[in-house]
Amino acid sequence: MKGEVKKVVLAYSGGLDTSIILRWLQDQYACEVVTFTADLGQGEELEPARKKAQLMGIKDENIFIDDLREEFVRDFVFPMFRANALYEGVYLLGTSIARPLISKRQIEIANLVGADAVSHGATGKGNDQVRFEMGYYALKPDIKVIAPWRLWNLNSRTALLDFAEKHQIPIAKDKRGEAPYSTDANLLHISYEGKALEDPWVQPNEDMFTRSCSPEKAPDTPTYIEIEFEKGDAVAIDGERLSPATLLTRLNQLGGANGIGRLDLVENRFVGMKSRGVYETPGGTVLHVAHRAMESLTLDRGEGHLKDELMPRYAELIYNGFWFSPERIAIQTMIDKVSENVTGTVRLKLYKGNVTVVGRKSPRSLYRLDYVTFEQDSVYDQRDAQGFIKLNALRMRLAKMARG
Repeated sequence: MKGEVKKVVLAYSGGLDTSIILRWLQDQYACEVVTFTADLGQGEELEPARKKAQLMGIKDENIFIDDLREEFVRDFVFPMFRANALYEGVYLLGTSIARPLISKRQIEIANLVGADAVSHGATGKGNDQVRFEMGYYALKPDIKVIAPWRLWNLNSRTALLDFAEKHQIPIAKDKRGEAPYSTDANLLHISYEGKALEDPWVQPNEDMFTRSCSPEKAPDTPTYIEIEFEKGDAVAIDGERLSPATLLTRLNQLGGANGIGRLDLVENRFVGMKSRGVYETPGGTVLHVAHRAMESLTLDRGEGHLKDELMPRYAELIYNGFWFSPERIAIQTMIDKVSENVTGTVRLKLYKGNVTVVGRKSPRSLYRLDYVTFEQDSVYDQRDAQGFIKLNALRMRLAKMARG
């Protein structure tokens, strides 16, 4: 392997696994390693990652720690929410949507520092390896990708810990024990999977959750909020305009305090197996309900139904790592065009795990009281419905007459 690579950009969290990968890359390829740590709102202090990289011999100019929270919400989360994307009907794609941004920034850094390779810490069993590498190849077709979990012989936790001790990589005291689950966090959500959660019959422990209280312990008084939208994106809460990341942070606080956003899911991974994951997406859950309510008032029936038909395909593209694919971009273009009229305000009641729409208004509303009222009106002739019904029933009447 030595001599194959001159410089590699590693997606580096500062945790045990990616620290082991860092040293393994140095040993196996004898190459220069550049570390990249993304702040996507995971809620952790990232400066320790810098210190750990320095401890392992990485030069300061080769350590990148980037605050990508605003870009993450503005350019990835919000476009996805314009589509109302749900994978397999329920999952708000919190992990999936973060991966294309990480891969994008990795390639940007590779171009900046003249690296000929990139590396990640995703395993050979999961979806993330696909998501990262689809992004790499879409943005830099000739890039070399190093996926250590598919290459090395460190195939057990014991082997990893032994490697860390041999190379004097700091190990947290609890790493010698079995972690109850693995987590992945960003501003949109936090996921829990593996270990204690691998049995889909076993209920998660309440003390596992970090972003929401249980619905049972949520306040007995509901919280009312108003979310304002412009062209499909949320721009204000209760009249206060906020940046995308600040707005989602506020919704996380409001949703979490009311026990909103928990999901226990057995999902179909792209690589072919089923996995059980538990997710907390408080702000995203509130935003999803509000956005659909805004669309109900402002979208034509044909527009809305077409979006709903395309949504499962769009969500699957994101889940499977095809964010940069031509088809995802094409669908996004249609969604963004339709979203130009999704402007107005939605009022919500947050109460013990539930998000209830209690009001909506819009200057672009297609709702016409003079047409839908049950009182007397002068704009709709109910006799017109007779011909409408007969014409739509004609093919069924003919089929019945012909076939009995």
